[in-house]
Amino acid sequence: MKLSVGIPVYNERVLLPQIMDRVKAAPLPDGLTMEIVVVDDGSTDGTREWLAEHVASRPDIRICLHDKNAGKGAALRTGFAAATGDIVIVQDADLEYDPREYPQLLTPLLDGRADVVFGTRFLGQTHRVLYYWHSVGNWMLTTLSNMLSNVNLSDMECCYKAFRTDVLRQITLTENRFGFEPEITAKVARLGCRIYEVSVSYSGRTYAEGKKIGWKDGFSALRCILRYNLLG
Repeated sequence: MKLSVGIPVYNERVLLPQIMDRVKAAPLPDGLTMEIVVVDDGSTDGTREWLAEHVASRPDIRICLHDKNAGKGAALRTGFAAATGDIVIVQDADLEYDPREYPQLLTPLLDGRADVVFGTRFLGQTHRVLYYWHSVGNWMLTTLSNMLSNVNLSDMECCYKAFRTDVLRQITLTENRFGFEPEITAKVARLGCRIYEVSVSYSGRTYAEGKKIGWKDGFSALRCILRYNLLG
């Protein structure tokens, strides 16, 4: 079996070498191979030049380029379409999530229990202490999403999500930015997927360190929760 790791990237030239090294070194269960699908979403800081110089010739790494910045959701759509693995994991490029934890995300899929696995930052693993109101907003959005989709997630907005690729192919995604999270949650719930949740660690960034999501994305997430759960 093959794992595809989808990495959407926008202006992460400084951190990209580190996350690529960490993903390539990630432990995998026996019998599982890996391809990395990097989608540069219109970076202007030298990210795509670094990719061309350092990884473009590697057969296990696929590079997709957006001419203009379109957002995380748009980059993930491109990456999902390019993926050839049996399982797809979403990996941000900002070092907030640790690829060494892939085995715990993959286990429910590989042993046949799950179709989709969500990570959660709020069930016991080590995490960096940051913005209180972000945690309140996440709880409110997750709770509303749960009420409308009738699932009991603890962290709908967590980056780490893993999918059986055949399930992912049944879903049409439309959101371009961070609305990907509530959209995919609503659609896997509507599809009747077997969803598991596993604890992951989290080393969040501050805005000074390059964090991109903001308060406007919270309102967008609210819109997406209502739209994709109530209107389909």
